[in-house]
Amino acid sequence: MDPSVSVDLNCDLGESFGRYALGEDAAMMPLITSVNLACGFHAGDPDVMAHTVALLKQHGVALGAHPGYPDLQGFGRRQIGLTPGEIRNMIIYQLGALNAFARVADVPLVHVKPHGALYNLAAVNWEAADAIAQAVFDFDRTLILVGLAGSVLVKAGETIGLRVVNEGFPDRAYLPDGQLMPRDQQGAVIHDPLAVAENALILVKNGIRVGGEKISIDTLCLHGDNELAVENARAVRKILSAEGVVISSLTRR
Repeated sequence: MDPSVSVDLNCDLGESFGRYALGEDAAMMPLITSVNLACGFHAGDPDVMAHTVALLKQHGVALGAHPGYPDLQGFGRRQIGLTPGEIRNMIIYQLGALNAFARVADVPLVHVKPHGALYNLAAVNWEAADAIAQAVFDFDRTLILVGLAGSVLVKAGETIGLRVVNEGFPDRAYLPDGQLMPRDQQGAVIHDPLAVAENALILVKNGIRVGGEKISIDTLCLHGDNELAVENARAVRKILSAEGVVISSLTRR
């Protein structure tokens, strides 16, 4: 493979809450280059946020915000009917919370990636995507906006003047139109580490087709709540490294 090909490996972490533990954050840190950190609405809490920021600083992993719907019970994977203004303010609120912990720890906030149902809505709905992009731009226009490859969210970010990156999901199945298969459908989540690794390589080598256009993948997401998340990450790193792909974090301009 072209030695100039590089990709970021990101993971949704910091999703524990109070006495409830979710994911293997410490084990994932050495295997990834960026973290999407829950901001307390769909998961996480102040203690978890502070601990995760300290952990990623220790490992030199880039920090990203992972704002979602205020839906702890549904883990942010249920649609909530909010206006564009409510979405914008909800995003700014969560960015402010995480940025406070980042400043205290002297860790830069690098990117923003919406979570769950909000992410999926913004992939196809211009009003939601524009509200998210506007929130990020108003908060800090140097932040990177991460969206599903070829999605409306990526276009909204580009339109407003943000740096955007196209994301691929090796542990998820896709629909023919480039959208992610809904989680309630059989086979939507891929659990075999070898299959996840092979999908990662295909995404990096071939990108994804959306509306006849080939979209290159800038970052790969490995879901931290997948029971085989650590094994998946190890398998992905192994196959990408063997093919000469450079694994590097996202950096602000």
